[in-house]
Amino acid sequence: MSDTTQTGPVLAADGTPLKRSLARALRMQKIRALMLIAPLLLFVLLTFILPIADMLFRSVENQIVSETLPRTVVALKDWDASSGETPDEAVYAALAEDMKIAAQAKLHTRVGSRLNYEKPGISSLFRKAGRKVKKWDIENDGPFKEKFLDLHKGWGDPDVWRTIQTYSPKFTNGYFLNAADMQKGADGAEMRPENERIYWTLFKRTLFMSLVITTSCIVLGYPVAWILANLPSKSANLLMILVLLPFWTSLLVRTSAWKVMLQQQGVINDTLVWLGLVADDARLVMINNQFGTIVAMTHILLPFMILPMYSVMQTINPTYLRAAKSLGATNWTSFWRVYFPQSVPGIGAGSILVFILSIGYYITPELVGGTKGVFISNRIAFHISTSLNWGLAAALGAILLAVVLLLYYAYDKIVGIDNVKLG
Repeated sequence: MSDTTQTGPVLAADGTPLKRSLARALRMQKIRALMLIAPLLLFVLLTFILPIADMLFRSVENQIVSETLPRTVVALKDWDASSGETPDEAVYAALAEDMKIAAQAKLHTRVGSRLNYEKPGISSLFRKAGRKVKKWDIENDGPFKEKFLDLHKGWGDPDVWRTIQTYSPKFTNGYFLNAADMQKGADGAEMRPENERIYWTLFKRTLFMSLVITTSCIVLGYPVAWILANLPSKSANLLMILVLLPFWTSLLVRTSAWKVMLQQQGVINDTLVWLGLVADDARLVMINNQFGTIVAMTHILLPFMILPMYSVMQTINPTYLRAAKSLGATNWTSFWRVYFPQSVPGIGAGSILVFILSIGYYITPELVGGTKGVFISNRIAFHISTSLNWGLAAALGAILLAVVLLLYYAYDKIVGIDNVKLG
């Protein structure tokens, strides 16, 4: 009998080793799958990831000072900001040359606006100087220190020059310091005056109110989700339409409706006065405060809590409850020991969804929150659209993103993100 044992690699039909042939086929399958999702990945990259990355880069980018005033920046390197004296003539001469070029290119107001974020009033110095310096003869009109002081006494303020020197590098942590209620002083980072510290207050308020809104959504949404999951399908579908009804109404309309209902002459106060529960001269203040923001946002975000909980509750087998009762458990015990633990993943999914949505809301707090019910997102929107301080807005957004990721990490460690389910 001949020995037919094969000691070499197994071959495919074309003579190629089977292992290599399978690896090539698997690689081609992955490439085809990647080509199918490539348009979506490209779309997400161009419209989501790159804009966010560019915005976050603005939180440390500071090239406008060094690019607009290159000679001044070099001349200021040897100046001692702690001396209390203004720079020498060479620095003023460098500023005159830079300012003339910048004014001709109409860039002097931009660097003035950038430095004005750090020291109010600098913008007007650059704006007024730019109009005059354009007409100077840089080679013959010196000395320039006296000419700048004649234009505005602010050019003799050492703090102005310290600000230019401090923010001359191409990258800065100044925006993040401002976002943390700090500033760059003569001796380094220092806390801002007490009356200028607003951002930590807004951060703490945002986190606290987002947690309260999430909790109120759980308390109100759990019974509704339970009823939806245990009603007959016909009745549950009708009730689901009522749950989804807010999605078909404009967010602005819903927020405006709460503004009408919660005001002191609104529907709720009128009803309480009519019932005799509240005196007419002691109407409740429920608008332009934290209460108004919590009520309006709970109503808006409640469907985002109900839907995940409902989808999980639908998968819970009702025979578990009947089995618990047959073993002697009361209604409460069978619910708390059997049903509720199985619904926790839905609560987790809804909580993450509602918390992340609420922490970034700014339209509703702006309309019903007043000065005491606004979020940090309102300040970010203000710096983007009104003050145009995009660097500070990006720094605030980066800190908010870091806080959310930190909370997400803590939630994953304590609860476990794998236990969160959408159904």
